[in-house]
Amino acid sequence: MKTQVNLAGIIMKNPVMTASGTAGFGKEISDFININDLGAFIPKTVTLKPREGNPPHRICETDAGMINSIGLQNKGLDYFIDEELPFLYQFETPIIVNISANSISDFVEITEKVSNKKIRGFEINVSCPNVEGEGMAFGTDEKATYDVVKAIKSVTEKPLIVKLTPNVTDIVKIAKSAYEAGANALSMINTVLGMAIDVKTREPKIHGAGKYIGGLSGPCIKPIGIRCVYQVYKSEIPLPIVGIGRITNGEDAIEYILAGATAVGVGTANFKNPDATIRVIKGIEKYMEKNKIEDINELRGRIRTI
Repeated sequence: MKTQVNLAGIIMKNPVMTASGTAGFGKEISDFININDLGAFIPKTVTLKPREGNPPHRICETDAGMINSIGLQNKGLDYFIDEELPFLYQFETPIIVNISANSISDFVEITEKVSNKKIRGFEINVSCPNVEGEGMAFGTDEKATYDVVKAIKSVTEKPLIVKLTPNVTDIVKIAKSAYEAGANALSMINTVLGMAIDVKTREPKIHGAGKYIGGLSGPCIKPIGIRCVYQVYKSEIPLPIVGIGRITNGEDAIEYILAGATAVGVGTANFKNPDATIRVIKGIEKYMEKNKIEDINELRGRIRTI
């Protein structure tokens, strides 16, 4: 039974990775799982300079998920390279670094500084809806997406996975721009813009740097994620896709693969069950055994349309 997949030249022993921002920088999740069991590991987003993040309240539960507006809190690129990245070197699992910036020049500088490290690729966060002026302006515009991916591609030979936002009219157009600029793979979806109000206090449940809006994730966004993966896959853009959005078990992952995904990212589920990635891997294996599937790649895009 073969679970190995090839994500733009990154060989993964299975199609399961962490979604950025949900497993810390590795040390946090390593108390609960063996990172070597994963197909790949993506740590929390890194920016060029340290970020304090947004003021509270910046997370709340919803009926079928959660809204967050953390604001890309991190200690900056230099700290990541010196203090966080060395911990991950002990694992055989491919490390893919997620980066975000509010200018093309910052994206380029981050890429240049990390590209010679022991990592397998980059996930380019052009879609995060939580920080004013960062990512969102690139990921919702075809030309802006093209320009930033083209610039990053010019300074690295490492595979680029461009993470797309669902908060657009036509995700296929954005995906095509990323492909034409040199992207090696796509990941989708990032969170969906959402808002919640406390009817007792009549105040927004998320501050979001005064915007009162955050990124919705969890069970409620899976149909959106499946739709986006399917639309991009069927558009025949020749790039592998990482499906993200409410993946808590093997069948969730299989659904994304049937829609066209090569791999999947487990996100919000890690907050509830820190071993969620392992449960998904075992669930995939169980599904394959039950349905006599010899190779996980046989299922990609094999939805039976009526």
